[in-house]
Amino acid sequence: MARRMALSTSTGNSIYLEEIIDYFTVLDVVYPNQFEEHTIDKETVQQTEESFFRGAPPEWLNFHISELSYSSGTGLSLIKRDGYNRLVQQVHKRRNQSGTSAVKLFHQQGCGGTTLAMQVLWDMRKTFRCAVLTGSPLESSKIAREVVHLYIGGSKYELNTVLLLINDEFNLEQLQDSIMAEIVGQEIDVDIPVVILFNCVRSDYAILKAEYYREKEGLKDRDSDYVILKRSLSHNEQKELDSKKEDLHRIYGAKASQFHGFNILQTNFSHNYIQEVCAVFSTIERKHKPLKTQLASFLSLLNAYVPGSYLVESECLDFLRHNDSLPDDISLMTLMQPFSHLILSFQNDKRSDKKIRMAHPMIAKHCTELMANAGVARSDTIRNFLNGFCTDDVSPYLLGFIKDLLTKRENKKDGMVEDLEKFSNLILEISKMEDKNQSASVLKVASNKFDKNSFFPQALARFCYGELKDYKEGEIWAKKAIEREPKKSFIADTLGQVHKNHLREKKLLMEPRELLQLAQKAIKAFEHEEQLAEEEHRRNMPEDDKSKVLWGLNTRGQFGFLQVCNILFDSLVRQNQDWEAVLTKNVSMGLVLNSLGDNKLFRFRYLIENLRENVEKKFEFFDNFLTYSQSVSRNDKAYVSKQAAECYKKYVGNSIPKHDDRDHQTFQKLKQKLAFNTAGVLSCLDRTCTSDIEHIVDLWKGIHQRKCSNTHALVNFIFAQMMLSNKNRATFNYDYKDTIKERKPPSSATQAEYYILCLLLFWPADNEDKPVSDLNQLIKHASNAYDREYKTMFSSRYLRPLFFIGPGKGLSRFVQRRELEIVWTKDALQESNINWRNESIFRDQTVEERLLKFEGVVHDYRVYAKLRGTEVELEANRKDSLCRSGQVYFHLGFTIRGPVAFRIQRRLPVTKGDLKIKTPDNIHDSSRITETGLNLGTDMA
Repeated sequence: MARRMALSTSTGNSIYLEEIIDYFTVLDVVYPNQFEEHTIDKETVQQTEESFFRGAPPEWLNFHISELSYSSGTGLSLIKRDGYNRLVQQVHKRRNQSGTSAVKLFHQQGCGGTTLAMQVLWDMRKTFRCAVLTGSPLESSKIAREVVHLYIGGSKYELNTVLLLINDEFNLEQLQDSIMAEIVGQEIDVDIPVVILFNCVRSDYAILKAEYYREKEGLKDRDSDYVILKRSLSHNEQKELDSKKEDLHRIYGAKASQFHGFNILQTNFSHNYIQEVCAVFSTIERKHKPLKTQLASFLSLLNAYVPGSYLVESECLDFLRHNDSLPDDISLMTLMQPFSHLILSFQNDKRSDKKIRMAHPMIAKHCTELMANAGVARSDTIRNFLNGFCTDDVSPYLLGFIKDLLTKRENKKDGMVEDLEKFSNLILEISKMEDKNQSASVLKVASNKFDKNSFFPQALARFCYGELKDYKEGEIWAKKAIEREPKKSFIADTLGQVHKNHLREKKLLMEPRELLQLAQKAIKAFEHEEQLAEEEHRRNMPEDDKSKVLWGLNTRGQFGFLQVCNILFDSLVRQNQDWEAVLTKNVSMGLVLNSLGDNKLFRFRYLIENLRENVEKKFEFFDNFLTYSQSVSRNDKAYVSKQAAECYKKYVGNSIPKHDDRDHQTFQKLKQKLAFNTAGVLSCLDRTCTSDIEHIVDLWKGIHQRKCSNTHALVNFIFAQMMLSNKNRATFNYDYKDTIKERKPPSSATQAEYYILCLLLFWPADNEDKPVSDLNQLIKHASNAYDREYKTMFSSRYLRPLFFIGPGKGLSRFVQRRELEIVWTKDALQESNINWRNESIFRDQTVEERLLKFEGVVHDYRVYAKLRGTEVELEANRKDSLCRSGQVYFHLGFTIRGPVAFRIQRRLPVTKGDLKIKTPDNIHDSSRITETGLNLGTDMA
């Protein structure tokens, strides 16, 4: 008979289902009646508790046993660390939000973060439908299907919110979109939140970053929307743990002295305790180590550097029996004496292999240090592990741990600029404490051992050029990595980096011919990478945006190209000033070949003559890429835009050729101002002063007023004036609607920008009786133009808002994104990497005062603006705001794809004498409050 598992309902009751337990493959669901139909024998209870207190990962059974012990009066319940109540409060707070939301717990390794998170789920299993994510982040669509299945509980009439625990870092926003797409696809009517994502992140960097911003914003612990758990106890925690210690000693006697997981916590992570229990490792000798000592050293090294790592018990036994004929029935713990008390054996479920690891990461770290002090170097241990323990057919789980051990780069902990360390922590420590050649040796062993894997030779190539300055060896290993995965663009990048860094290192020591030869090799490598990236991106483009993970376009090839051109320009011009005229194409190479002093340079003529044009193309790509979109996971690096602009300016040059006609001279000036294309005009608030913007307006005005001017010039002229109006400078008192109507849409390359401008200009103002009849058609044109020009490029990225509608008339009512960012950060110099998707910027009253609120309606998971009785469909910035139908209000923004509703909120009732919505003083008639509700320049339904 199938097990009847209960699911909690939103009304506090339970429903019982027989089949639902077999549905889940990527979720570990904890049910309200978990273990209630089981009789658990005393031996199982004892083994489960002992294993947990020694340091094994918590199981659901641990919490069940704890509840039984407390209720029967035979023991104390599991200690809840101080963050527990705040986490529960945060979860309950999100029950009032629609769609999807997230709660975050940042914790240090080994401080009980995972246990705390599971405690929250266990205690809330009768309120929510609780589960732990066990699948890969890449299985976004499968995760979404299972979450929604758990939400509906097999019936669309028995909904309840899912509380989903996600361990480690994860792209929550992408998962939220996938879940909402599944809700829409199944046409489920949602009146309670679908899922609360409980993200448990083990990261010292995340804690540092959270504390930095909390201090900067002057927030107290209770005001932040996350919880931090560290390796330090409060007075109350210490007191409760002391009582628990007495409890354990009463029940388990002398065994409790080896409950290292608990004891480390109870002693407030005491270094003295760690030293005492690890003393057995201080007797290890460098040579002639027994197999059990080697295995203990392997475990220590692996657990010290790779959180969550383990070895499989059967493989450990095979290793110990390698040279000795041992009885089959002898246990691993017996064989591992005198290290056994530091080692754990645990099992996730009956079907999986037993896993082996050290009792605590702090123990693993200290044992590794003791061995290093005794002369057993980290490099020797990892080499012995690779050669002695790892078989020719190593299991995928172990290969993953080794890959993390040798190649995973952590976030830097010095400063708040998000950047990665150059190499893995182990490689960095070997370099620091031993010798850089030892690090290279370790990576070489791994590269040869795993001769199909590309990551190890790639890391070795990076180490050769970055640390050893051995560019020949770096080139060899970079090419080996490419041979192993010839179609992977990120692998191909390394060869270009080898040549680029060689060029940078030797630029003062090389003659022009050598510089050009090396630059040519680097450029060829980066162009190959760019080609692979485009093919890769096309292959990974989902047929259905809702069902697959979107892969980011690798742009390192284009950026590497610009970096090489930058180095080359500086190096050549430093040797001979005539190179500047050649590289900016003000003179041909043939005219100055004699003054350059080497006739053989003529063989690089094709490369040199195409440099400026290619630099302009690459810069224009980044201008579009970074103006119209931003990364959905990590911030775009500010130096990319900065260095791309520096290179572009060098090849464009500072002079205005006198022999050019007036148009070419004007275009040259616009290039020098980085405002030659629409993206450049739209981003000029980020990088130019007000006087420069005034000059840009004049230049585009001059081009626009010529008889032969095209629509593109008019578009840029109007956009430039919008930029100027955001600086509170007077612009031409003209709305340009008639002018733009007279023009035909430009070529496909700039149609998206043209239609966005049309939408802005024709969006009804306060004093207009009705919107233009073809507003929906304009939105469709804009969307189609975006699909043709940009969809492939931006498919994996978030589209940044370009403008918002604010109060005012004419061009002054269009508020540019950058102006709002400056208002919010109160710092015009801060990078414009605001996360617009989370909409926290709109909580700022000064930002709200700059914008109008529009009235609309949500139905069928779509949002519509209500304009004089006409409904106009918009994109929603957050899909989870479309769960509930009804009247809404929002801020209206425009991306390169079209109009978007930001911060969609339920329409609040307004009654006379009880105004629940405060409107800023500077919002005009389009947002006045009447007795019947909000009047936002629209009809009231």
